[in-house]
Amino acid sequence: MRFEDFIEIRAGVRSGKPCFKGTRITVYDVFEYMAGGMSEAQLLEEFPVLSPDHLRAALAFAAARERRLASGSAA
Repeated sequence: MRFEDFIEIRAGVRSGKPCFKGTRITVYDVFEYMAGGMSEAQLLEEFPVLSPDHLRAALAFAAARERRLASGSAA
């Protein structure tokens, strides 16, 4: 799976934050809910447009971003 298939950055949408394609739901929104203790099942119920693949894409996106930051590359 490629996170790019699920996540995009559009300048005019949510201030250019990474969003799930075709939505205004940001990756950060999902992470904040996860950090607050929301389960995958609860997330999918709250955001029925998302699938388990979207949530895995969010994690892959975060991992790739961390790798870039750790290597000193620009985000």
